[in-house]
Amino acid sequence: MVQLGRHFGTGPASLAEIAAEEDLPRAYLEQLVISLRDAGLVASTRGAHGGYELTRNPSEIRMGEILRALEGPIAPMICATDDPEHATICDRSSRCTVNVLWVRVRDAVTGALDGMTLADLVPPRGAIAPTPASPATPASPATLDPTTLTGVLTSS
Repeated sequence: MVQLGRHFGTGPASLAEIAAEEDLPRAYLEQLVISLRDAGLVASTRGAHGGYELTRNPSEIRMGEILRALEGPIAPMICATDDPEHATICDRSSRCTVNVLWVRVRDAVTGALDGMTLADLVPPRGAIAPTPASPATPASPATLDPTTLTGVLTSS
C-alpha cells in the first residue's frame, strides 16, 4: 500500500514493479490485492499499462482500514474483537477479570492505527533515502525534540 501511495496520481502500478521494489514475491502480492480490492481500497486496470492504484487519496485511507481488510477484526484476544459478530464468542466476557485489559489493548491499538493514514507512511516525493554508503544514524532519546513526541506518549 505504501508503494501504491507513492504512485498515487501517476496511474496504475504493476505488481511486478511493486514486488521488485519491496523484494516480495508477486504471488504473495496477488493474494493481498484481492482483499484490498474487495475492501474498496484499490482498483485494478487491465492491459499493457495496467496494474493497481488507490481508490482514494493516501491521506483519506486509515491504516486501520488496511489492516482490517488484510487481517480481519482487530483483536488481541478473541473476546476483545471490535467486530460485533464475534463479540459473543466467549460466554465468559461479562464476568472475565482480564477482559477489560484486552479491550483496552484493542482500543489503544485501534486508536493508533485509525489515527494514522497511509500518507503518514509515504515519504514526500523527492525525499532522499539513506544509502548503504551513508546510513542514517538513529537519533538517541537525548537528541530528540520533545515536541515531536506530543500526542504519541499521551492519551487523548
